[in-house]
Amino acid sequence: MRQFSGLLLLAMLIIIFITTGCSSESTSSNIAYISANAGSKYEDTFKELNLGVLFDFNLKLPRADKSWVKVWVEGCNEGKAVKPFPLKQLSYGLSPQKTEEGHMGFGIINPNSNEPQLFLYSSGASVSPEKIRNSLLVKSGVSSWGYAIGREPVGIEPGEEKVLAIYRQGEGSLRADYNYQDIKSINEMISEDIAVLLLKIKVEEK
Repeated sequence: MRQFSGLLLLAMLIIIFITTGCSSESTSSNIAYISANAGSKYEDTFKELNLGVLFDFNLKLPRADKSWVKVWVEGCNEGKAVKPFPLKQLSYGLSPQKTEEGHMGFGIINPNSNEPQLFLYSSGASVSPEKIRNSLLVKSGVSSWGYAIGREPVGIEPGEEKVLAIYRQGEGSLRADYNYQDIKSINEMISEDIAVLLLKIKVEEK
């Protein structure tokens, strides 16, 4: 009898834990959750074809029917923002589905060529590759790129801007100690590097 009571108590605790976890996400102030898909099939295909650089993410919208997603790329050259500003932008939302989850990303085709191209994609919309002006990215020097977030889901509050990825170019070595979520650190990077591309996201509630 005691063993049965113990098992019943354990089962009740598990149910309470699961219910609490689900309700905490549904009542959270976060309107979206995003994580880096480093090493995904999307990335591998891009590398195998030698097309350039790709950043792939998993984006979850727990209130997709009330959310409006904006993803964009900002470009800076010699410490100054370049036009058009932003270089590339993707906006979509108000899904017929209450929740949505899928891939979202940013690609740079032939970044060191005479005609580099940028494109954005998501499960809800996409923007075809478009050439950017030759003077933004340099054809020689040092290039570096990376995710600004990790594999663990990061919450995004309504109206919050978050940096997702960075592409950088410089003449010599590039510093690697920047904090990509700190505006002061990012401004230092922009002033020290020749060219910088910033991938950002914002999700608003409509």
